[in-house]
Amino acid sequence: MGIRDELKSAVLQINDHSQNSHTFEELALEIFRFQAVANPVYQEYLGFLRVNPQKIDRLDKIPFLPIQFFKYHKVITDHAPTQMVFESSGTTQQNTSKHYVSDLPFYEHISQKIFEQFYGPLTDYHILALLPSYLERNNSSLVYMVQSFIYRTFSRESGFYLHNTTELLEKLHQLSENSQTHRKVLLIGVTFALLDLVENERELDFLDHFKDKLIVMETGGMKGRRKELLREEVHEILTSHLPIQHIHSEYGMTELLSQGYSKGEGVFELPDTMKILLREINDPFKIISSQFRADTSKETTIRGGINVIDLANIDSCSFIETQDLGAYQVNSRQFSVIGRFDNSDIRGCNLLVL
Repeated sequence: MGIRDELKSAVLQINDHSQNSHTFEELALEIFRFQAVANPVYQEYLGFLRVNPQKIDRLDKIPFLPIQFFKYHKVITDHAPTQMVFESSGTTQQNTSKHYVSDLPFYEHISQKIFEQFYGPLTDYHILALLPSYLERNNSSLVYMVQSFIYRTFSRESGFYLHNTTELLEKLHQLSENSQTHRKVLLIGVTFALLDLVENERELDFLDHFKDKLIVMETGGMKGRRKELLREEVHEILTSHLPIQHIHSEYGMTELLSQGYSKGEGVFELPDTMKILLREINDPFKIISSQFRADTSKETTIRGGINVIDLANIDSCSFIETQDLGAYQVNSRQFSVIGRFDNSDIRGCNLLVL
C-alpha cells in the first residue's frame, strides 16, 4: 500500500475511536508534508513563501493555497491519474475552477459517510433533487454526489427534476399520502429553483400533514436567475411558504470532497474530515482563531476569511484559502457563512501565476 492509500485509509478511520486512529491534527500534518513534496503547484507556492515543511508543527502554521489556483493550474498530487474533472459554474471557460479527481469511489464513500454522520442511513430517505442549473452541465460535483446518494437510497421514488416542477409536486403529493413508509423525503435544490417552486403556494397546502417527514435543503446560488439574497432572506421566504420551521443547507464546493451541513439558521456543522480556520481579512497569512485557544470556555464569536482543511482532498490540496467570510464559536464545530470577499478586497494572491 502506497502513502496515498495509507492516508486515505486513515481519513476514513478518523475519529472512529480505535487505538490506531489518528487525531485530526496529526493526520492533517502528515497530509501537509506529503502534499508539500508530491503536489507540484503547492510545492512551488510554498517555495515562493519560503516555507520549510519540516518546521510546520501546528495547523495554524500551515500555508493555505488560494482557491483561485484551481482556475489557473492543475492542482493534483503525485501525478495521480484523473478519473473525472469537476468544474464550477461560470460565465466563461476561463473563469471556472477545475478539480481533477483521481478516486471517484473514495469521493462517493466519504460523501456518504459525512451525510450519514448527520442524517442517518441514506436508505431512510427518498431524495428528490431540484438542480436545474447543475443538471445542464455534465461535470458538477454536486450532481455527482446527489446521483450517488439517489442510487444508494435504493428507492424508486428518488430522482432528479430539471424544470418539471409540476411532476415534482405530484411526486411529493404521492409520497405524502403514503402512510406506510418509514422514509423521510429530502428535497434538495439550488436556491433559485426552490424559490421558483414555492411560488406555487396554493399547490403546497398538502405538505402540512407531511411536514414531520420532509427536509428541504438548499445548496446556495442564484446562478444569475434571480437577485442575490442573504441566506437568512432565502430561508425566511421558503419557510413562509412551506409548513416547516427550518431550512437545511449544504456547504460544499467544486474544490472540496467533504461537505458541511446545516439543520437550520445557516449554522453549519463540520464532519470529522473538515476543519475551519479563520484568517485576518487584510492579512491572509494570519490565523486569528489561535489567540483564543487558551480559554475555550468563552463563547467568543470570531469572524474572518474562511480557510478550509479537507482531509479528503489527498489527491489535490487539503489546505484551501476560500473567498468566503465566516464566523464561528471557537469551542464548537459550528460556523456560518456571512458573505464573500469582493475581488478588490482579496489580498495575497499575487502568486497566482507561478
